[in-house]
Amino acid sequence: MTDEKKDDSGAIETPGLVEDMTTPVLSEDSVDPVYQAKAHVLNNAIQEIGMGRYQWELFVLVGFGWASDNMWPIITSLILPAVAHEFNQSKPPLLSLAQNIGLLVGALFWGFGCDIFGRRWAFNLTIGVTSVFGLISAGSPNFAAIGCFAALWSVGVGGNLPVDSAVFLEFLPGTHQFLLTILSIFWALAQLLATLVAWPLLGYHTCEETATTCTKSENFGWRWFMIAMGLYAMIMFILRFVFFTLYESPKYLMGKGRDDDAVKVVHLVAKKNGKVSNLSVADLEMCNLEGHQGVDAAAALRRKLEKVDLSHIRALFATKKLAYSTSLIMCIWAFIGLGFPLYNAFLPYIQATRGADFGDGSTYLTYRNSCIIAVLGVPGALLGGALVETPRVGRKGALAMSTALTGVFLFASTTAVTSNALLGWNCAYNLMSNVMYAVLYAYTPEIFPTKDRGTGNALTASANRIFGIMAPIVAIYANLETAAPVYVSGALFIAAGVLTTILPFESRGKASL
Repeated sequence: MTDEKKDDSGAIETPGLVEDMTTPVLSEDSVDPVYQAKAHVLNNAIQEIGMGRYQWELFVLVGFGWASDNMWPIITSLILPAVAHEFNQSKPPLLSLAQNIGLLVGALFWGFGCDIFGRRWAFNLTIGVTSVFGLISAGSPNFAAIGCFAALWSVGVGGNLPVDSAVFLEFLPGTHQFLLTILSIFWALAQLLATLVAWPLLGYHTCEETATTCTKSENFGWRWFMIAMGLYAMIMFILRFVFFTLYESPKYLMGKGRDDDAVKVVHLVAKKNGKVSNLSVADLEMCNLEGHQGVDAAAALRRKLEKVDLSHIRALFATKKLAYSTSLIMCIWAFIGLGFPLYNAFLPYIQATRGADFGDGSTYLTYRNSCIIAVLGVPGALLGGALVETPRVGRKGALAMSTALTGVFLFASTTAVTSNALLGWNCAYNLMSNVMYAVLYAYTPEIFPTKDRGTGNALTASANRIFGIMAPIVAIYANLETAAPVYVSGALFIAAGVLTTILPFESRGKASL
């Protein structure tokens, strides 16, 4: 028998033990045991088919969702200086507040909605909604209008990760779930793309920071930029909707009582991959012997709510060690949720105003520097992926180091006396923050037991979004033209880094239970 050691998180040290990649997320005492049994059968069928053409095409299209999740908040930060100047807005962070409210609403609406009206429509509509309101926003006559449109396009953006991750996971063999971490490269590339487009449009067609008046005709760059980004999102929507046939999730169809259709989808995926599946309707009907399966919308919603059921929350606090771990990781996500947008969302604005103080704050330099900073995000994501598997560093070491260094570089940026010095510190900041996010997205789900992982992810995501809404409010009263927001943001990152060092679990080299 293989020696194994289990800790309170459910992680098992496995020298020679192969993890069962088809173990269901929810426990056997779920509200709907028949659904759970059938889901396990479908997981086995997808594992049998393996990774093929369908999943690789889906990987790229899901990458569009990851890209959108980062690109549109970056877009908001890039247009903020120009929009605030043109509309003579005394409280620019209100635009980011509108965006963050939309992101929270979108995550809730699409996350629960895709279990009711299907993955397929939600998968296609999220980017479609974003593109439509992004394009419309280019015609905004005032600050209130652009704020409303930012909230509306963010409702679409907020649904990308919950919907796309569900779609991808339900077609992904368990042996290839590491691809969820690799998707972070789309996140970094999106920032680079947005800044590359912004550089010529905003850099040459935006009122100078020192200008006393700013008319629409002199400041049309941000409107061209919104049209370009809206069209780019529309292209992604068309590629998803027209040129790729997304099959409805087999688990969604099965949950609606459409076992025949669920089996057909599995066979269609197998055919596209050049494989043959042995799954039959009889395999699913065998599970009906365990009881009655709810197939209406209410049953689907109950299954979704099962993920945030109080019993699953209690399970994450069942022992002192687990309660300690869960509380710490929620605090870390909350601190980062406040610290990251508090600085990153206003980075171009800070560069422009501080650059003006240095005497070299031209719009061209502001957006050129934003592009240079974005380039560092790509190696940051790759470096994070390498560090998590490095012996003696692992997840905890990589996360603690990158998070703390992110804060250190923010503090260092306050010492800059030229735009070039500020650029250098911001490049270091962006490199470390991308390492941080790459590690954080990989580490967080690993330290939750499988049966409670959905609840754990929901708790950390909620803490992150709620504190993200607070960031613009803090920025308003802290005054972006001073170093106060930078100090607050830096302190939050360093605090999160320190908290990481006392997390009780290291998941590198262990299989999650």
